[in-house]
Amino acid sequence: MATQMPELGLIALGMMVVIITGGIDLSITFTAALSGIVGALVLSSGYSAGVEGTAVLFLIVRALLATLITALICGFVNGFLVSYVGVSPILVTLGTMTLFEGLSVWLTKGGAISGFPEQYQWIGNGYLGFIPVPILIFIVFAVLTGILLERTAWGRSVYMFGCNSVATYFSGINTKKVVMLVYLYAAVMAAMAAIIMTSRYNSAKVDYGSSYLLQSVAIVVLGGTDIAGGYGKVVGTVVAAGIVQVLSSGLNLIGINRFIVDVTMGVLLIAVLLLNYFISKRRQGKEVKIEQKKTSIAT
Repeated sequence: MATQMPELGLIALGMMVVIITGGIDLSITFTAALSGIVGALVLSSGYSAGVEGTAVLFLIVRALLATLITALICGFVNGFLVSYVGVSPILVTLGTMTLFEGLSVWLTKGGAISGFPEQYQWIGNGYLGFIPVPILIFIVFAVLTGILLERTAWGRSVYMFGCNSVATYFSGINTKKVVMLVYLYAAVMAAMAAIIMTSRYNSAKVDYGSSYLLQSVAIVVLGGTDIAGGYGKVVGTVVAAGIVQVLSSGLNLIGINRFIVDVTMGVLLIAVLLLNYFISKRRQGKEVKIEQKKTSIAT
């Protein structure tokens, strides 16, 4: 589970940052797939030419940069259309999801790309002591995300934009830049997830991580992030990612059909949404009663 959870957790972190702004990124899993495929093409083509020794490390670095740059381009497209053009996030990312999927199928012809050096496989399968490398990568980016959201001006602007985008704009904050950086950051999380997936599977394919879209949204909501924007904590998302991974692995270990696992995730998401709705209504009711008491006392 410590090897499998990081890729899902990284995508959930990217999704959380987007949802805090009141948006959603339906293309994040295909951003990961496309960037992973481009990195795999760079890696496999160079390695098949007989690269050995220290040259392998330079080849791996080029592949990692190709993965990151491809993801950033995908994030830039999403961010530009949402922030500067003003198209609804769900419509933009629905369109780019199809676009990225189509590009991935075109590059791979529907198959898988493999043939990576053993050094690259260490990223997704290696250990530092007794700790898997993927979980260390996840911890680093979880801490980084928490610092960026809680301790930087950009992070506070993200929360402000999610609460009230109009008030944020008139307070003098460059809201377009804030939203652009949000989608770029989500793309970075997708790139890191892609690197772990391609390294762990020793191949790249269009459908790697496709099931993580629903699960990432469920994790974000389960972790306490407001689906309407304005509130979300990294700690909640990390804990929720662990819960979902334990649930998924546990159902698989006891022999439950994979399709039933997906149904369980869907039911979990709906249940959490309903729970949040009733909690919000109850909180609003209490606030109304308090205001009524204050008004009656004043009169």
